Amino acid sequence: MSLRASLLMLSLGLTGAVALAGNEDKPPAYEPREHYTKYEYRVPVRDGRKLFTAVYVPKDQSRRHPFLMVRTPYGCGPYGVDRDNVRRLAPSEDFLKAGYIFVCQDVRGRNQSEGEFIEMTPHKSVKKTPADVDESSDTHDSVQWLLERIPGHNGRVGLWGISYPGFYTAASIIDSHPAIRAASPQAPIADLFMGDDSYHGGAFMLAANFGFYTGFKPQQTPVLPPRQWPQFDWGTLDGYEFFLQHGNLDALAARLAKDGGANPYFDTQLAHDSYDTYWQQRAITPHLKNIRAAVLTVGGWFDAEDLAGPLAIHRAIARQSPATDNRLVMGPWVHGGWVGAPGRQLGRVQFHQPTTEQFQKDVLLPFFEQHLRADGEVKAPKVPVAKATVFETGTNVWRRYDAWPPKEAQPRTLYFAAGGRLSFTPPAAAQPEFDSWVSDPNKPVPFVGHTTLGVPQDYMVGDQRFAATRPDVLTFRSDVLEEDIVIAGPIVARLFASTSGTDADWVVKLIDVYPPELEEEAAKKRKSRTEDVEPADSPLGGTQQLVRGDPLRGRFRKSFETPEAMVPGQVEELRVALQDVNHSFRRGHRIMVQLQSSWFPLIDRNPQTFVPIRSARPEDFRPATQKLYRWQGQASGLEVKVLGPR
Repeated sequence: MSLRASLLMLSLGLTGAVALAGNEDKPPAYEPREHYTKYEYRVPVRDGRKLFTAVYVPKDQSRRHPFLMVRTPYGCGPYGVDRDNVRRLAPSEDFLKAGYIFVCQDVRGRNQSEGEFIEMTPHKSVKKTPADVDESSDTHDSVQWLLERIPGHNGRVGLWGISYPGFYTAASIIDSHPAIRAASPQAPIADLFMGDDSYHGGAFMLAANFGFYTGFKPQQTPVLPPRQWPQFDWGTLDGYEFFLQHGNLDALAARLAKDGGANPYFDTQLAHDSYDTYWQQRAITPHLKNIRAAVLTVGGWFDAEDLAGPLAIHRAIARQSPATDNRLVMGPWVHGGWVGAPGRQLGRVQFHQPTTEQFQKDVLLPFFEQHLRADGEVKAPKVPVAKATVFETGTNVWRRYDAWPPKEAQPRTLYFAAGGRLSFTPPAAAQPEFDSWVSDPNKPVPFVGHTTLGVPQDYMVGDQRFAATRPDVLTFRSDVLEEDIVIAGPIVARLFASTSGTDADWVVKLIDVYPPELEEEAAKKRKSRTEDVEPADSPLGGTQQLVRGDPLRGRFRKSFETPEAMVPGQVEELRVALQDVNHSFRRGHRIMVQLQSSWFPLIDRNPQTFVPIRSARPEDFRPATQKLYRWQGQASGLEVKVLGPR
């Protein structure tokens, strides 16, 4: 199973709250069943379809309560009014105690809701007949039905959801019902092709998508979801070998079909391997206009699936709906990691604080309380929610900004130089200079240094030393830093490069290199202990921690809509867009950049010949020599935004 599949239920909004142990020093555990009553409805929408909707109403009717609603394709179970779990619908236990009318709705065509399910439902700006429906209209009609039939509400509605439900949240606030006062799209999908789940830089996100679509398949609705996802027989524990042995993407689609029938969702991903009308119609960002609800978009710096979505949605609203109360939170989290998990660490990287609790108590609950409670009911938060609340990794502190990226961040370029050096100083060479490597798609560079199936959550902070020693990975590193350098905002690699093939992938990784002496200090610390050392205490000395990485498929260097072969030996300017970071490279560390032409099986293999990749034959996969130029006339480097010394 991929990371995406393993977090489907988390995407619905599981709190993962743990009941307090019943010892004498602690208060009794909060039992939601004592405070909420569950109802189930089939809510009709304008085209006559009925959408399954579960509603949990507070038993305390001494005051009126706002609605808090999540819409999901993953199921609102457990089904039946005698089976309840309202914890699944609340971001935290504090929301349960505050008192909301919690609502969960199966989106059309999934589980208990009627209609046809469409991946990333295209928004319809003009609706002429009742048959013109989308997520905005389904939500509008459902909200109106709830307002008319559910007693005890205060007339205000909030929306939230993680991952796919995050997309439904964003799509629902376009032309929204006036009762919708606040919305929090969290890890939302914004555009599946442009950097979210399906494609990055035109390269297919192979391991995650294959794993997800082993379980997420079409349904004949209404139907109860399976008690557990089908178990796919990988036949191995080595994902690298599994995908390599299958050869091409068509063979992998056939492998899916062998275990339970073809999955048209996966086949569609492969069929649309450029930014065609299919993807463009499903992008939600062009439609985020005239947003009336206050918006708090949430994402994680280490979200392997939907890091692009929160940033894209926040920027689209800021650009197209400037009057909207539009705020952003980016924390040190994996996909959905701000719900249920403490958020103190990822792999061996420590954050040294309960980042989830901080966010839930200081940002998310105050946001909804402010916008969904009646006047006079709201307690002022200790600190008002900032326009951008972002965690600065490296220093492990929360930062509050008036905008993202910070206005004070200044553009600079980290240049590639001779001898594998990385510097803010432009190259001095007046004649062409280059470095080269040979990329063999039959021996692709792995994306982690260990055997795994799927996509490990901590790969985005993984140690890259395993890659630095390979001859098909080009490595540049800075001198030891004399002061902290904070990179805050988007990153673009500007490469002057050529290939001996007719296509190539250009993978760029930004890396934080820890001082080797840290390992010696950690060893002394462990030696002084009598107890066993926890894995989190493992030394980071010498670690080459991945900070950010992304690919560009060469055939899309000019246009994602129209692929074009590369000309062998011809030097071209390539721009590889990496997602934003907010990272402090500490004094004593080094900044490193690695360049390579495969990242397997995180992304699919490029045969390095300009052929249809999904059906590429074994003879199409050919080694190629890649060259990177770094002189005055062709100064390759990393364009970043840098904050001044702290």
